[in-house]
Amino acid sequence: MKISLRQIEIFLNVVKLQNLTNVAKELGLSQSAVSMSIKELETILGRKLFDRINKKLILNEIGRSFKEAVLPLYKQLNDIETEFQNSEDKGSVRVGASTTIIDYLMPTIVCEYMSKYPNVKIDLKEGNTKEIVQLVKEGKIDMGFIEGNVEDSEIIKESIGKDELVVVSSNEELKNKEFELNDIKDYRWVLREKGSGTREVFLNYIKPQKVKLNIFLELGHTESIKSLLLSKKPISCLSILAVSNEINSGSLFKVNIKDFNCTRDFFAIYHKDKYKSELFKKLYDFSKEMIQDAMVRKGCIQCS
Repeated sequence: MKISLRQIEIFLNVVKLQNLTNVAKELGLSQSAVSMSIKELETILGRKLFDRINKKLILNEIGRSFKEAVLPLYKQLNDIETEFQNSEDKGSVRVGASTTIIDYLMPTIVCEYMSKYPNVKIDLKEGNTKEIVQLVKEGKIDMGFIEGNVEDSEIIKESIGKDELVVVSSNEELKNKEFELNDIKDYRWVLREKGSGTREVFLNYIKPQKVKLNIFLELGHTESIKSLLLSKKPISCLSILAVSNEINSGSLFKVNIKDFNCTRDFFAIYHKDKYKSELFKKLYDFSKEMIQDAMVRKGCIQCS
């Protein structure tokens, strides 16, 4: 085979960065070496892979086909390399989790696993559901745990538990009464940011009712929303995982909305081309089991 793995690596970095200078810096090469590698690859294939437009290298139709063919192979080779560098109880795993899961479930899981297997390093990344899915697709994390659904041919997903979303507030005007959602739409609502699984599930659930909420603030972190709920008395819809302690202490309460039953699945995800090493499988199974147990303890409706 004339094509080298290094040429494929350089090609994929040019696809991502679209600039030879930036690729050279990224890979620690000279710009001329990057340029020569691309030219050699195009010579081997007998086809041009890029259009040179406005000083950028843009994939043409041949280049796009070549990328689709080599990217899964490149990812698998990287995974295999990692597998042979690691053992079942030694090595590193990159894990991503969306905000609710990382705040209220993952720290305990990671600490317990690394205490049990001290030679395993877990690199934990946080993002909303959309961001975690993208990191899996780009091969930047090995597995993800998300709170919103995903429909993507590149993603393998597995439901690992069912969470309940609850409408909560500290506003005494709303306590011990039953409401239609339309009755409280004009109160100040604080929701998570766009791309959040919590936000998406809640808004999709109420969409058939055609109620336009007074959303006066959107925040990227659940703890920030809880602080506002306790001090400024707005309304929000959050996971029972996030507010179970505050509900039990009485600092927050569930707003009683007629026929409100909003649930969602938590999913474990990984890329369809992911090489599943023993180290990967062991942490993946451990995390699923721990998340399910924690959700039961915190009062979630059920686990799959």
